Amino acid sequence: MDKFIIDVDQSQVDDLKKRLELTRWPDEVGEGWQYGTDLTYIKELCAYWKDDFDWYAQQEKLNKFDHYKTDIGDFNVHYIHQKAVNGKGIPLLMSHGWPGSIWEFYKIIPMLTDPESFGLSSSVSFDVICPSLPGYGFSSAAKQPGCDAEQIATVFNQLMEKLGYSSYMAQGGDWGAIITGWLGVLYPETVKGIHVNMLAVRPPAEDPMKGVTPAEMMNLGRAKEFQDHGTGYQKIQGSKPQTLGYALNDSPTGLAAWITEKFHAWTDCDGAIENAVSRDELLTDISIYWFTESITSSMRLYYEVFGNPKGGIPTRVEVPTGYAQFPREIMCPPRVWADKVYNIQQWSEMDKGGHFAALEQPQLLAADVRKFAEKIW
Repeated sequence: MDKFIIDVDQSQVDDLKKRLELTRWPDEVGEGWQYGTDLTYIKELCAYWKDDFDWYAQQEKLNKFDHYKTDIGDFNVHYIHQKAVNGKGIPLLMSHGWPGSIWEFYKIIPMLTDPESFGLSSSVSFDVICPSLPGYGFSSAAKQPGCDAEQIATVFNQLMEKLGYSSYMAQGGDWGAIITGWLGVLYPETVKGIHVNMLAVRPPAEDPMKGVTPAEMMNLGRAKEFQDHGTGYQKIQGSKPQTLGYALNDSPTGLAAWITEKFHAWTDCDGAIENAVSRDELLTDISIYWFTESITSSMRLYYEVFGNPKGGIPTRVEVPTGYAQFPREIMCPPRVWADKVYNIQQWSEMDKGGHFAALEQPQLLAADVRKFAEKIW
């Protein structure tokens, strides 16, 4: 276990600013975000990134946590390991997704490890372990094809074993939710419960609308809209991620536009990203991809999962499951569908929040994780 400190060299920051300065801007037609990332917004964001954004202030925030790296098989895995202040933490493995990073958890980690500082009882606190997914941020990428969500779950379980945890809870959203599901499938004796804030389930083969409520029908309508008009990125990243990678790894403006469009579409922001996450928070996430040059390897996870005959999604998870449904999540399946796949012990419907729950609504997510832990630990 090697102690790790995030330390981006000034030359990398200077190179970023130079590339931003030399951006060749495209033209635009239509209104706002109709054709993709809005030109006016991305120009303002990139100007701020170049002239006003303080990477080192954000780096300092991240470095307040305890970072490590360790070798697991072919991977050099980066992770935060923040122990409970009271020394009695429940081990909690938290997994992020795309286009997220361990930065998503910077507000929720203290709420889970030091609840007394937030006016909460310390009787439920956690040792939080947040790995960067292989090929994301500060973890190394796969050297061979085939690294899908199931394999990442195996890597993460080996990390927990290496840290000395014989049992633990797991939590995740986006890819992290699917990885967390696989942890429950593969290691039911070790993983005492899973909590997710996104559920990826397929409709049942027979009579899929049986038991679906009117409110759930509306959610299915939104999911259909997303499937029809919001999944172009999946098709590209799931088929030819390398081709796209050349552009995004070379152009910070291109990278920012690609990721920013997802934050605009997936957060509970009412059409203005900064209603949900700050400009600095958005750019810190984008900067992690930029400085680590990990956007191409991160996108390959889509190729690996979509190429898996099982589709990458577990078909049955028996361990106790908690689910926090945020209203602007990209998919909110009916309860009757979810019950066929997961052993749901807690189902919570939030009144605000979107896809990046830990970043958008950390208090709500932390409270739901604490409530679930009280039930199953």
